[in-house]
Amino acid sequence: MDPSFDIICNKSTNPPKAYLNITDGKLLEMVEINPNQIRVKYPYMLAATCYSNTSVYPHNTTRDSYYSIDLMGTQYSLSDQNWLTALGCDDIVAGFGQNKQSFAGGCVSYCAKNESDGFGFCPNSENGYSAGNGCCRTPLPKGTTFLAIQMSDLSGKWFRAKFFPCSYAFVEERQIPNQSVFRYPFSELSKPIVSKDDSWALNSKSPVVRLDWRIGGENCSEARRNRTTYACKANSYCLDFEADGSAQGYLCRCKKGYEGNPYSDEGCQDIDECKNSTLNPCDINANSICNNILGSVNCSCAKGYYGDGRKDGTGCKPSSMINVFIGVGSGLGFLLLLLMCFLSHILFKRKRNKMHKEKFFKRNGGLLLKQQTNEGTIQKTKLFSIEELEKATDNFNESRVLGQGGQGTVYKGMLSDGKIVAIKKSKLVNRVQLEQFINEVVIVSQINHKNVVKLWGCCLETEVPLLVYELVPNGTLFDLIHDPATEFQVSWNMRLKIAADIAGALAYLHSALSIPIYHRDIKSKNILLDEKYIVKLSDFGISRSVAMDQTHLTTLVKGTFGYFDPEYFLSNQFTEKSDVYSFGVVLVELLTGQRPISLDMEEEERSLVVRFLESMEENNFYTILDPEVLKHKDEEVIAVAWLAQRCLNFKGKMRPTMKEVATELESLRMSEEARVCEVKPMMISDIEYMWTTSGISEASPSYIIPISTETI
Repeated sequence: MDPSFDIICNKSTNPPKAYLNITDGKLLEMVEINPNQIRVKYPYMLAATCYSNTSVYPHNTTRDSYYSIDLMGTQYSLSDQNWLTALGCDDIVAGFGQNKQSFAGGCVSYCAKNESDGFGFCPNSENGYSAGNGCCRTPLPKGTTFLAIQMSDLSGKWFRAKFFPCSYAFVEERQIPNQSVFRYPFSELSKPIVSKDDSWALNSKSPVVRLDWRIGGENCSEARRNRTTYACKANSYCLDFEADGSAQGYLCRCKKGYEGNPYSDEGCQDIDECKNSTLNPCDINANSICNNILGSVNCSCAKGYYGDGRKDGTGCKPSSMINVFIGVGSGLGFLLLLLMCFLSHILFKRKRNKMHKEKFFKRNGGLLLKQQTNEGTIQKTKLFSIEELEKATDNFNESRVLGQGGQGTVYKGMLSDGKIVAIKKSKLVNRVQLEQFINEVVIVSQINHKNVVKLWGCCLETEVPLLVYELVPNGTLFDLIHDPATEFQVSWNMRLKIAADIAGALAYLHSALSIPIYHRDIKSKNILLDEKYIVKLSDFGISRSVAMDQTHLTTLVKGTFGYFDPEYFLSNQFTEKSDVYSFGVVLVELLTGQRPISLDMEEEERSLVVRFLESMEENNFYTILDPEVLKHKDEEVIAVAWLAQRCLNFKGKMRPTMKEVATELESLRMSEEARVCEVKPMMISDIEYMWTTSGISEASPSYIIPISTETI
């Protein structure tokens, strides 16, 4: 069609390379051909200007070379997907058409500072107008067939010296926006190009230029008049080459439904859409039939169906009543099958849940629980279903958590009868903790005491066992004594009553039951307070029952550091006096308001028991008492202190029994109440006297405990 379309093939290279010869005899290596453009390497400068004096202005030009790209005699023009790029500091570059009759574009390259060992970088935005350093870019109009460059120095106009002697300009294709920024070393600005034929490359890569190509110099309407030279063959159409410059011509494209080369004698060939699943518009999965025709396709429906048969249309639908009946019957059969499967699934799920519940009941010690309670005691404790407890706790919602302990998590719940309860959920189900859980059920189910938390029932049909207790809402004795956020002042009367009630509960466990129970974990955190601040002893997970003729239990040491008996720690033999020792620590907590272990003190002073016993030996125990207790410097306080000292005796045999402790504390409490009544002669309830902290006489009661050296 035109000599400029000739391609020179160099077969001496491996692989062979294709070249164009369209600019002054220079061979341009081809990179890519597509229906609109051709990409070629163009490693030649369009301008190169160097100066001899860079310190004053005006500068003396030693080299001022300008070249041009001339495509006027070819079927090519510069694409608008190219940039005119200028490298240098303080230079302006302008591009012109032939004889400077048209302006193609221009920009200014600027350097922020003199960095001889630094790098310049070019703007990389879509239009090339963003900021750069030592580089600028400007787009070129589509259809440019001639481009000449003019460069001028601007450094003198800005009253500063020229940083580098040379500046260059060239054409390259635009970069995509997410491509890495083009960088070059400033040292390149000190290498003057001596000839326009010198090839030039930055970063070891020659710039690539995009050239639009076209057929002839006429538009489509003019070209069609001459059928001999008209390039668009069968089954194609003509497309005008639209350009901003002087270039004219046209391109050919295949019509819809055809593919191939529109310039070849065969022209474009029909596409068989029926064989191409992507192009096929017929819904072949819905009884549609595809019929290919030239340039298009027809869709029809199989016998017994109606519609257009297209994916984007109505498709094909059954046209006879028998097909409707078949469809309805199939649908009903399918629904019946689903219903049967659903019912089978429900029955299977119920059976599996029942098996799981039986499995969990056995694994969680249900049989062991019946055995240990002789199959009669267990009837006193209700067995709850998991559905009841899930409903009571809103599926064990985290917002219902009251606290977490060593054996599990405690949730607040409300039973169907409106009763508010605490539900304890075991953490693990290993054998040791399972035995502790069953042990707690067996022990607590035997206890009926106002100062021991009541067990309403349990649930054993889940993966982890559950206990249902009465809710004791006012926290623990530990929180009441030690929490700095608690503004409630615990009076001496209240402390004495708490001590007496705890002692009474422990005395009940040790002496009143047919089979004595050792709690083994007496501490202020296991003493709960109800809404009337009445204490409730809890957490019997490691408690043990003993035979009447047994004096001790030989077990692994268990308990809480700061509370357990040192004699038990050394001998592994737990006796009823071990509970007495732990109670003595709680008694000292009530007297002093201090924690059993204080990690913020020196190591030798961390133990509250050690500090208390030393103060008793030095007869200055008032220095360690709580301020609320100090308000009652009377015989009751002294008596309680001596009692605590006896409970904390290192030798268990020298400690009193819990029954003796309970008797002494109850006597002290009655004596204190009698003294208060003498000062304020009126009937008051337990709650009233617990909250009364004023108006108490300082007169000493008649109760005095005789002290002997043996007791000390």
